Amino acid sequence: MARGQRGRTSSSSVRVILIILIAGLFMVIAVCCGAYALIGNLLEDGEPTGTIPESALVVAYSPEKEVVFQALVDGFNQQALETPDGEALQIETVVLSPEAMMTSVLEGEAVFHAMAPDSSIWLGQLDEEWRAQTQTEALAVGETVRFAVSPVVIAMWEDVAREMGWPEARIGWQDLLGRAQLDPDFRWSHPATNSASGLLATLAEFYAGAGKTRGLTIEDVQAQETLDYVAALEKTVRYYGEGNEPAIIQQALNEGQAFLDAFVVQEQMVVYFNTHRQEQPRLVAIYPVEGALWEDHPLALLETRDLTPLQRQAFAQFRDYLLSPEAQQLVLRHGYRPANLATPLNSSGSPLTIDNGVDWTQPETTLQVPNAAVIKVVRDVWWYTKRHTNVYLVVDTSGSMRGEKLGQAQLALEAFLEQIEGDVERVGLIQFASQVNTLVYLDELGNNRAALESTVAGLRAEGDTALLDGVYEAYQRLQDLGDTERINAVVVMTDGQENNSAISLRRLVGELGEQSPVPVVVFCIGYGDDADVATLEAIAEPTGGQVREGSLETIRDLYKILSTYF
Repeated sequence: MARGQRGRTSSSSVRVILIILIAGLFMVIAVCCGAYALIGNLLEDGEPTGTIPESALVVAYSPEKEVVFQALVDGFNQQALETPDGEALQIETVVLSPEAMMTSVLEGEAVFHAMAPDSSIWLGQLDEEWRAQTQTEALAVGETVRFAVSPVVIAMWEDVAREMGWPEARIGWQDLLGRAQLDPDFRWSHPATNSASGLLATLAEFYAGAGKTRGLTIEDVQAQETLDYVAALEKTVRYYGEGNEPAIIQQALNEGQAFLDAFVVQEQMVVYFNTHRQEQPRLVAIYPVEGALWEDHPLALLETRDLTPLQRQAFAQFRDYLLSPEAQQLVLRHGYRPANLATPLNSSGSPLTIDNGVDWTQPETTLQVPNAAVIKVVRDVWWYTKRHTNVYLVVDTSGSMRGEKLGQAQLALEAFLEQIEGDVERVGLIQFASQVNTLVYLDELGNNRAALESTVAGLRAEGDTALLDGVYEAYQRLQDLGDTERINAVVVMTDGQENNSAISLRRLVGELGEQSPVPVVVFCIGYGDDADVATLEAIAEPTGGQVREGSLETIRDLYKILSTYF
């Protein structure tokens, strides 16, 4: 189907897509804020609420494989294995992002004995940071086994892929770049580099830019030709996100082709989509012709704390179970490729089929995972090649925000600024009370970070609430800037008790809903039980924005998530 027949509107689509990704991220805020679900025993704020038996092995696993991992754990525990002394060998689990796993280990707060992230790239980084922290050659990661693998692919709607020559032609990053440069309505995305799929896709881009398939070096990454290639490709990315793959796929299921034209996920997610879709078109997995990297789903024993013989025995038994024919077939049924190469991928009942949008014979070229030092440089360099953002922080300093509300807002602003790496993102600060004042003008953080930090610390609450005027001021400033190369956003922090604006809510909502040359998404953070949620929703809705509660318990982590876009 031709693009014109799909009837897309560029400006409105841009607004929709940014919030689709952000909304998906809000689904994992509970995980990021520390409400981590355990199987059998629950963890709250990283502490067990029940007594875990001495023989139990606690494993932290990444959330994208929750269904299959829980099934594997259940299968193991149902065996009711015991030691010769009658001690039960069992597995307990906690759901954590890979970065949260590493942070917990490095800060000495890990309640788990083993970890199962989505990729072994995190294990190498953990070892490197552990050695640096302990000033020894000791490794944090002990015995490791890989039980499932899935190549990182570009998921694309089938009709879009056919427009680009699939399946007759093999498609790669260069084709994606060419399509995006020729067609301003083409929308694709990959997650930020704090997710495995985002980092592995970025590494693949650097490999493509360097013209290599293995042995990527720091010199390759920093070569101007490579940087120019990656920067050109990144300039065409519409949005970044946390890399919550299930949330992204759920949005694709909900929105169909109103979603992105293409986005980066592991192959298993394409299988999941096509086995759960109803009226939606099919997604197909594009295996980049330049080569692909894999999410290899390791299980690794940690050597950062004392482990009992029973826990080591539980790990050994669980390791063997994961590689058993029974467990490997379960892995395959869930759309992953088994780590045991003796398991045929094209066996009867295998979901790795063309009907499910994937090709088990691909990718033809597997890229070599570079060492941890190269990966660190890639992550650092990416912040300078990625698509950047203009964001106005709009904070309520009226009398109704006095006390705890303003204090929470200041904490959130501080956390937000701390999370923005590099100095090229543009941030401005507007306050509103009886009047609207631009306290710090939009500029790159290299020029105004100190001014933002000191201004936030000095905020005081008094006067009435010109909420609508504050939002309108930020919106108009972004329109006047006219920058369509960057992502444009307004983040409003208020209790929503409007009482002093010149512009009416009806007029503001009308202007926000108009098709404008510069798409701007408005996010509203409401403080207090008396927050005027209806007004905030009216402001956010026409831009495709979101309204969130500004509680002390959630706001810091909310801003950590949002800051990955900036």
